[in-house]
Amino acid sequence: MRKFGWVLLLAGFCLGFLVAQSGNTFKRADVRAALRLIQVEFNRDEIDTMMDYLRGNLKGYEKMREFPLENHIDPAMAFDPFPVDYIFPTQTSVLDWKLPVQVNLPENQEDIAYLSIPELAYLIKNKKISSRQLTEIYLDRIKKYDPQLLSFITLTEELALAQADQADEDIASGKYRGILHGIPYGVKDLASVPGYPTTWGAAPYKNQVIDQKASIIQKLEDQGAILLGKLVTGSLARGDVWFGGQTKNPWDLSQGATGSSAGSGSAVSAGLAAFAIGTETLGSIISPSTRTGVTGLRPTYGTVSRHGFMVLSWSMDKVGPICRSVEDCAIVYDHIRGQDRKDRSSKPSSFEYNLHPDIQKLKIAQLKFNSSSLNPTQEAAYLKTLDEFKALNLEIQPIELPTDYPFEAFDIILRAESGAFFDALVREGGHRDLVEQDESSRANSLRQSRLIPAVEYLQANRYRRKLIDEIHALFKEYDVILSSTYGGRQMLITNLTGHPALSIPNGFDDQGRPTSITLIGNYFEEAKILHLANAYQKQFDYHKKRPSAYKESSAK
Repeated sequence: MRKFGWVLLLAGFCLGFLVAQSGNTFKRADVRAALRLIQVEFNRDEIDTMMDYLRGNLKGYEKMREFPLENHIDPAMAFDPFPVDYIFPTQTSVLDWKLPVQVNLPENQEDIAYLSIPELAYLIKNKKISSRQLTEIYLDRIKKYDPQLLSFITLTEELALAQADQADEDIASGKYRGILHGIPYGVKDLASVPGYPTTWGAAPYKNQVIDQKASIIQKLEDQGAILLGKLVTGSLARGDVWFGGQTKNPWDLSQGATGSSAGSGSAVSAGLAAFAIGTETLGSIISPSTRTGVTGLRPTYGTVSRHGFMVLSWSMDKVGPICRSVEDCAIVYDHIRGQDRKDRSSKPSSFEYNLHPDIQKLKIAQLKFNSSSLNPTQEAAYLKTLDEFKALNLEIQPIELPTDYPFEAFDIILRAESGAFFDALVREGGHRDLVEQDESSRANSLRQSRLIPAVEYLQANRYRRKLIDEIHALFKEYDVILSSTYGGRQMLITNLTGHPALSIPNGFDDQGRPTSITLIGNYFEEAKILHLANAYQKQFDYHKKRPSAYKESSAK
């Protein structure tokens, strides 16, 4: 992988053991033990020749740690997933989103809370409801239902009401900013908002206040959107467990919402916000969207700025919308995409979204799956959905993902990079304060990252480059690739390659809980997967179903 020489700072040569020693004193046996972990063997004389080098490395590590690194400092080299033949799009401005011709204001506040973004925008622009009234509806629902769901970490009520009042004043004076003006939303608590805690879902950071505004928060603020609060992320962007408990699935409170954008999925599903912002490194938008029955878009790597967000993996993190429909996702994505000078990984993007596309022109494929990777309910739901897509007069070609890769090795990329970002947390013992401490916990992932050799990290990235080129060659023949959300390796592969993906609800399992299908697209071609998914949602209204478990619990 080009451009990642900086990782040589990560682990030296698997000498995490040596760093734990007092001063620069370590023995030949320590070196031999460290090498044994990576199945490399040197004889006594060879190890002796290494000792001065290793002591010098250790001095370098110690010296480096005397100089603190702020969160926003990226490595000197940026990840570049794009094939050599790829031609980047020209940045285009936000689309002119048209509002509905007529929307009646529902009498029931819950019905108002579940309206789409265009419907809410119509009501606000035409003064059928004020932004403050709408904001208060959501705030009241949060206070009533969130004690069961635990989807919000921090409620920014004072800020939200002030923003809503400003929106109403601007609209009254004829300064309408567009379809998001006056619309309340929530953001995953990896994004910094000045004056409010940015906890990352982890006890060591629960009082952390970062005096920095994430770039997309600023973008949404410029559009007049209303920030209701910070939504739960699983501890350090893993799962749905955080220092305040476990975020629940509104359809079944015995289940967690999965993660790590747990709060984003749960809040949107329960009608506690009109839309939400989530992040994904390895499934953190797609998974909670599936569990909670909402629609989640993981954009192409680099299309949305990550400035102001916690880093889990510089080369894998993506920011995207979680909404109740495809059209809402398209609207929010359009307003947050684009190059940002504060994020060197961000790229220009175009967005040619059309409310009435000719989907028959789309070339569509579906990924073959191994039945052993799906349970009977998941397999039946996937096959049913393929039939539903075919009922839209679509021709769908089967394709297969490559299998001849060391997939077991690729996870070390994420773990090594997160280990670098949370270096100080581990060295200073803060990892012991995280709620979960078992083998699959973030705390344990960070601990073992100290023992990933830089050489192996680079080798994994070389295989990643090969995988990127092969997947690009396969996908570029099609506009949209349909895939089961469950099982297989598509989630891992497409997160490694940086391709966009969209999760949409496609029914319910035998216990009445939502299921989903995933649509994958080519780089910067979010519009095509959104076109097909929107056509599907116009015919099949799974996305309009509402959970009730969270309400029933609140009524007890």
